[in-house]
Amino acid sequence: MQTDIDPRSLIGRKAFDRNGHKIGTVDEVYLDDATGVPEWAAVRTGLFSRDAFVPLEPSELVNDGLHIPYERALIKDAPDFGVGRHLSPEQELQLYRHYSLALPPPPPDTTPRDFGRLAGQEDA
Repeated sequence: MQTDIDPRSLIGRKAFDRNGHKIGTVDEVYLDDATGVPEWAAVRTGLFSRDAFVPLEPSELVNDGLHIPYERALIKDAPDFGVGRHLSPEQELQLYRHYSLALPPPPPDTTPRDFGRLAGQEDA
């Protein structure tokens, strides 16, 4: 998906499946914790007022609608974790598996390390 789009501008847009059938309206957008890039959208399907989570990559914004390259049935069977809450790593893993997406690389290890003293420094 285009990364220069303000994620807030996606909220309220109609969402369509791979065949152009309307599946609902974008209710929330979830950003990647590490990069801040929009990663998932919760789409209100209208079916019992349920939200289906969909991947924003490889979805496309076309003519003011979000086009999701998956079948309606798969989208409607996606896990619903409720909106307005943070997605846990376990929930994201469920979504990656549901859509048969390649898992993202693990976040870089940011643990500070002491690799010893600089060359040329002597203990006093």
